[in-house]
Amino acid sequence: MGRNSIGVDLDPLAALLCKVRTTKHDSELVIEAGHRVVDKARALAEAGDCGQRLLDEYNEATRKFIDYWFARTTQLELAALLLAIRDEPDEGIRELLQLVFSSVIITKSGGVSLARDLAHTRPHRVEDKTPKNALVVFSSQLERAIKAVREIELMPKGNAKVIPGDCRALPIPSESVDLIVTSPPYANALDYMRAHKFSLVWLGKDIKALSSLRSQYIGSEKQCDVRGVELPSDVEQAIYQLEERDARKARVLKRYFRDVELALKEMHRVLKSEHAAIVVVGPSEMRGLRIETHKHLASIASRLGFDVVNNVRRTLDRNRRMMPVGIVNNGKSVIEQRIHEEFVIGLTKI
Repeated sequence: MGRNSIGVDLDPLAALLCKVRTTKHDSELVIEAGHRVVDKARALAEAGDCGQRLLDEYNEATRKFIDYWFARTTQLELAALLLAIRDEPDEGIRELLQLVFSSVIITKSGGVSLARDLAHTRPHRVEDKTPKNALVVFSSQLERAIKAVREIELMPKGNAKVIPGDCRALPIPSESVDLIVTSPPYANALDYMRAHKFSLVWLGKDIKALSSLRSQYIGSEKQCDVRGVELPSDVEQAIYQLEERDARKARVLKRYFRDVELALKEMHRVLKSEHAAIVVVGPSEMRGLRIETHKHLASIASRLGFDVVNNVRRTLDRNRRMMPVGIVNNGKSVIEQRIHEEFVIGLTKI
């Protein structure tokens, strides 16, 4: 829409994705760079030992992770691609090609790794899996990226700034934002880092550092001291009901709502008076208990000084949603119960 925007995200891959998707490029230059990378990577892969040069840069823990999840031939193909991408002089195009590289790995099928699935479930190593050739998959994903670049070229011009950061401590001045649109993680959130680390380690992120970062995510199940944290009565009631079924999960839920409160507090701080915040979130299922996240989030927002204008249900198309679905929709699985609707909450700062 041509708006000037700021995006903040703790996840390095999410930040890279958003930066690339909001940056305009000359599609012809992207095509030239992409073909150059593929040709150079093929030559490096055929040379054999060139890819080992990059693999030797990773520390022991990261190499152990790579060796477990990627076949040797795939490692050399991916290393060749990264070495070729490194040689591209334009930083923006390098980042775009890094994102294409990531899409070679993170797919529902597990991409070129030995994982059965990366996009939605806990990954499992498949011993007899025959990975596709990484260079072939990269070429295919490059064509999709070029199509997206051409679409972005036609969009209205606005300035987009993407900041790696934490929504609980926004690096944004108070009373400076005209509109907030966001969708925080759900109470029983997808573990994004569990999949994202498969490509982030290749892009130079240390595997142990990624594990540490993962524990900071909203929705993380890492335990923390939430004693003394006071939340609205309806939120406390939901936590108490879950505690009767699973005390550990109840502590996780309390941490989640504490983190959401901190995020909403920051949203209230940076938003101009009488301006809107649009928050999209859905209910969750935890130990068979429905958590009305949208209602509890609205209660927290109201206590912080937001006016809750509306809280509207939106049905999700089962066949188009990101989450996996079964062939038979019997509604009994946890996923089927929790990801069929979401709520759009309209808030204004009083």
